[in-house]
Amino acid sequence: MPLHLPLPERLSHEGWKVKIYDNERLEPPCATVIRGNLEWRWNLRSRQFMDREPDPRDVPRELREFVQVEHTKLVRLWDLTRPGNPVAITEDWP
Repeated sequence: MPLHLPLPERLSHEGWKVKIYDNERLEPPCATVIRGNLEWRWNLRSRQFMDREPDPRDVPRELREFVQVEHTKLVRLWDLTRPGNPVAITEDWP
């Protein structure tokens, strides 16, 4: 079951969602920004969109800033569910 990041009411009412899917085993750590049938993958390590299409500029600035502010929460959600592929790789990582 995907994990959801609660969004400000206005963004939520406009149909935006941010999820961490539980079936993304082979991808770099990422959160997915969703609106309708469009999805943008947000890399949790580099803090950048991973794909050029759909155009990341189509994501409202308010949502991009919100994802940046909530980055730590997204990292914790990812690391909690995927201890074998944590976002922050430490010096003692095997």
